[in-house]
Amino acid sequence: MVTCKTIISQLSDYLDDTVSAATREKIERHLRGCRRCSAVYDSTRKMLVIMGDEEVFEVPDGYGLRLHGFVDSLVSGAKSF
Repeated sequence: MVTCKTIISQLSDYLDDTVSAATREKIERHLRGCRRCSAVYDSTRKMLVIMGDEEVFEVPDGYGLRLHGFVDSLVSGAKSF
């Protein structure tokens, strides 16, 4: 069984398409059933799209702190699963 902690730790490799087919299937199955990890995946994927955009934009004040706090709380919460 794949845990939330495993998903978070392998998310970058999953997005880079460098995980095995078996691992990809396990991650996708978990993402279909876990709202928390799906939110992290979706946010991360969207951030990569935004960062890849050549337009320059300013991130609102405090956004980075809130984002890190949110991800930290998810990872902390995943430890209990």
